[in-house]
Amino acid sequence: MGLPVLHPDDLEETQGEVPWNVYVEGRKGRTMMFGYFDYQPPLFRPPSEAHSLIFQITLGCSRNRCTFCGMYKGKAFRVRSLPEILAEIAQVPAAHRSLVQRIFLADGDALIYPQAGLLEILQALGDAFPRLARIGAYASPASLAGKSVEELAALRERKLRILYFGLESGDDPTLTAIDKGYGAGEMIALCRRAQEAGMKLSVTAILGLAGRERTLEHARATGEWVTELSPDFFSLLTLFHRHNDDFLRTITPLSRGGILEETRELLHHLAPRRTILRSNHVSNFLQLTGSYAKDRQQLIDQAEAAIVRARQYPQWYAEVPDYREEIY
Repeated sequence: MGLPVLHPDDLEETQGEVPWNVYVEGRKGRTMMFGYFDYQPPLFRPPSEAHSLIFQITLGCSRNRCTFCGMYKGKAFRVRSLPEILAEIAQVPAAHRSLVQRIFLADGDALIYPQAGLLEILQALGDAFPRLARIGAYASPASLAGKSVEELAALRERKLRILYFGLESGDDPTLTAIDKGYGAGEMIALCRRAQEAGMKLSVTAILGLAGRERTLEHARATGEWVTELSPDFFSLLTLFHRHNDDFLRTITPLSRGGILEETRELLHHLAPRRTILRSNHVSNFLQLTGSYAKDRQQLIDQAEAAIVRARQYPQWYAEVPDYREEIY
């Protein structure tokens, strides 16, 4: 019996019940190995890392206190030992190594790995995979706070080229409500460290996070925050049910119409110098893709048009979306 074939773009978030030892068919028809290891679920990666080989160098999330987030609520945080990770790198068959061009370091905050060990891991990955072009990882405010610009630049020299950063909101009261642990101003200063080191940044914010109570403030402050930083990528998700029912009871959730209106408000305050916007997560029902500054008005117009169309269906417009995580 052959191994199953999955198209990577069908996997918005990769998690523990996905069959890991599978071949993945790439866009150009070539086939590469997607995973080799007994990952400890749940395992997540950004949609743009669909073609990447994943190494779990940490398990869980180093903070794991944000009240809206249920990604790792049932998983204790642990930094895996350097010998464990080096053994996994060595485990990849030599015949397959030239197929690997991108690697993603999991879990939720791999950048928090101690600097000396992280440098050794990156060096081993560069040595093992001759066509490796880029390594990516999630980064938290705490992990960025623990690295100087010089240390980040040293990581970049060893091909850690992109960091995925969960801003969630640019609105300080909303950040306090979700127990993010850092304010908007602190986070922009930390993200600038990565920019100064020459790394790419992919920033994520969450529609509906502030509920009806602060929807406009959340939208405006987030748009202004991203405008000021001008990251390489900015992605929108929509708040949904995933081990966060206690938090959801503290806000008045937005209807579908409210989420569309919040999106429009955010776009009116979003004017970065050079940023690619994506709203293509499985939780989103308004798909948006564009490049700033050239597509700014087009994106605003798309949101306006979506609201006009949606208002023709008052019941749908007034309903609160009920998307739920079902895998674990």
